[in-house]
Amino acid sequence: MKHDARAEEGVLFQLKTRGPQTAAQVARRLSVTAMAVRQHLYRLKLEGLVEFTDERRKVGRPARVWRLTSGAAERFPDTHGDLTVEIIGAVRAAFGEAGMDKLLRERTRRQIEEYRARLRPAGTSVAKRAQALAEIRREQGYMAECSRMSDGSMLLAENHCPICAAASTCQGLCREELSLFRTVLGDKARVERTDHILAGARRCAYRITAADN
Repeated sequence: MKHDARAEEGVLFQLKTRGPQTAAQVARRLSVTAMAVRQHLYRLKLEGLVEFTDERRKVGRPARVWRLTSGAAERFPDTHGDLTVEIIGAVRAAFGEAGMDKLLRERTRRQIEEYRARLRPAGTSVAKRAQALAEIRREQGYMAECSRMSDGSMLLAENHCPICAAASTCQGLCREELSLFRTVLGDKARVERTDHILAGARRCAYRITAADN
């Protein structure tokens, strides 16, 4: 099938504005065949823009329901980054660097409370806590994944940074992020940043090892 970028944008727009749908539902709204929509959806899936779940129905086969991934956000207009940069500038102008640092520490304090509560079911296992942390970050749009390395350490990779514009203006955000990870993973874990988007890497990545290693 010939790549039709305009048609794919139409599929993405339907999922964005109408929420999760089957290919047949999208097709009806676009007045095209369900087969054509499925071809677009599988191509978009390869790009990491959509995903699906098979939902059981009372009658017949399970329905394949498609939804956008967090990675699809960049395909839509977003002034969030510009607004955040403006707010950072305003805070600096009004309260100086000391005020900015205080704001960042308060943000981190709140994140620590939230993350600790989410990580509690993972127990004390460094590997399980790292996986749980990756799940949180994935939900927050970082396209995070966590894998075990050959030496037994865990690699937390964030393939997207939804706050990149703000982090470029305020380096303290990245500093606090590393502090956040070290705090919530606890004393049994050692966290080292190995890749950094702002340093030119394609992603941010963290090597997580047991503290006694």
